[in-house]
Amino acid sequence: MSGASLAGSDPVLFDLDGTLTASGPGILASVRHALAEMGEPIPEQSVLDRFIGPPLAHSFRDFCGMDDRQVQAAIRAYRVYFAERGQFENSVYDGIPELLDALLAQGRVLAVATSKAEVYAHSILDHFDLAGRFTVVVGSELDGRRTDKAEVIAEALDRLGPAAPTGAAMVGDRSHDVIGARATGLPCIGALWGYGSAAELAEAGADALAAAPGDVLGLLMA
Repeated sequence: MSGASLAGSDPVLFDLDGTLTASGPGILASVRHALAEMGEPIPEQSVLDRFIGPPLAHSFRDFCGMDDRQVQAAIRAYRVYFAERGQFENSVYDGIPELLDALLAQGRVLAVATSKAEVYAHSILDHFDLAGRFTVVVGSELDGRRTDKAEVIAEALDRLGPAAPTGAAMVGDRSHDVIGARATGLPCIGALWGYGSAAELAEAGADALAAAPGDVLGLLMA
């Protein structure tokens, strides 16, 4: 393992999409709904898959070539489907509840730091009975504020206050999780069970890679 030590890290911050839950089906159904409502072509699957994880506005802009006005219209259409159905077309990864419980048993403080709108993050965690394990849940605002992952992580650390010593660590599955963690001085474990590849996470500078949720415990102690 390279980079900052993960030994004794407390608290542990988790991304949501692709790290705690397999949210791809609901996200992609919501994207397809938004594009259909706008009369836009549906990209090929490899492009759609890139919507999972990054801020939504960036994805519509970067992957669909939309201008600011179109991006805002697409987000509104996306949220119609997502609020009603998409957020629950989702599942918790095998091993996640056990990982969270093991960390709590060690006295760790747990937080969620996601680019997803915070209101939806709370709704999803409640739906899957995960909410009670987290001291802090931070996401973006519905008005577009705090979408950058570094801003989300910084806000989570701020809300944790004295519970966020220099040993805190991030767990996430995409490059922006790693980049955001590094920008805020945190080491990051790349979650290979999610939507990012080992190459993407390593190139972004992940301090370690975990093939499965159970591997995170050992890496935090390394």
